[in-house]
Amino acid sequence: MIQAVGGEGDGVAAGPIYVPFALPGERVRVTGGGDRRELAEVLAASPERVEPPCPHFGLCGGCALQHWAHAPYLAWKTHRIVRTLARERIETEVLPAYAAGPGARRRLALHARRGGPDAARLGYKARRSWDLVEVDVCPIADPALQAAIPALARLAAPLFEHPKSAPTLHVTLTATGLDVEITGVEARSGGLSADARMRIAEHAAAADFARVTLAGEVAYMARAPQVRLGPATVALPPGAFLQATPGAEAAMAEFAGEAAAGAARIADLHCGVGTFTFRLAAIAPVHAVDMSAGAVAALRAALSTAPGLKGVAAEARDLVRRPVLAEELRKTDVVVFDPPRAGAAEQAAEIARSAVPRVVGVSCNPATFARDARILIDAGFRLDRLLPVDQFLWSPHVELVGVFSR
Repeated sequence: MIQAVGGEGDGVAAGPIYVPFALPGERVRVTGGGDRRELAEVLAASPERVEPPCPHFGLCGGCALQHWAHAPYLAWKTHRIVRTLARERIETEVLPAYAAGPGARRRLALHARRGGPDAARLGYKARRSWDLVEVDVCPIADPALQAAIPALARLAAPLFEHPKSAPTLHVTLTATGLDVEITGVEARSGGLSADARMRIAEHAAAADFARVTLAGEVAYMARAPQVRLGPATVALPPGAFLQATPGAEAAMAEFAGEAAAGAARIADLHCGVGTFTFRLAAIAPVHAVDMSAGAVAALRAALSTAPGLKGVAAEARDLVRRPVLAEELRKTDVVVFDPPRAGAAEQAAEIARSAVPRVVGVSCNPATFARDARILIDAGFRLDRLLPVDQFLWSPHVELVGVFSR
């Protein structure tokens, strides 16, 4: 009998024994040994079980939970956040989650393997394996990304001159076309030949891609990939980070903006290319900081596209080794921070030491958010409310935005 769904999306039975694609309340037959088994048959199905929409589900390692009805699936994600906060003795108001729907993802990472002379094999890694599952459809992806899969397979064909190459195509849908960043091409032997590079450019031009880069180096560009972030139009540097779905980005930015209403000065830490910066700068002057010099340069360049802002001072700075100090936050009344998965313990300690009255924490990792939140709470902050964000549909991954005050 399956008792619950675990943190990685597997059903959990007594033992514990983990069974992929099993749901609470189900009786199942399994194969294998140890604590991780394989589902052989569902003997008594949960009423929450639904038909997965993707023909690759079960083989592809990208999605774990397409077989679960949306409402209980989303409630499970929210409960995961609540449990994670409880480990740090944190309680707060948890708002209804924002949930991205199918066809919303604007960026994908597609793995390529050697195929025929004209097209590579393209898809996702198989579940718990390095094997490739070729895909021709992907229900989570924007339709424009799905439609581009054959052209991307042709683009990847010239990448296998070295036998150790295992390319990944990081594809982002922008307002001006697809931006493709290619990693995993063996470079120690001198990299790709001039002929391979020419073929890549020809395939990119035929598909009308905006840009193709190889490990950050431009291999082809017809026009700069651009995105709209609030009132600004940003030309993306190679490898730039964007939220996975535009809808989630807008929901998080709106939530942060509501918390920052009435501010006189705002700090936007780990700002990237300006996901929150431009919207916040419509409220008050913003000190925007990120460790990526390329992202900061793109943010600065985009300021001219958004007249009427209150002002933005952008700085490239390593916020782990050189966090913005409490003394530098002396005239700041709202801090927004959106760190990578490792969190922002060093920066949280400086915010805790400051006199800043309001903080907005954005996180892709509830565990490190809870750790950083405990630092702030121990310094006198309250976690007033929290918005769960599900933009990685049908995966165990969940994000959040929390508002602190004191």
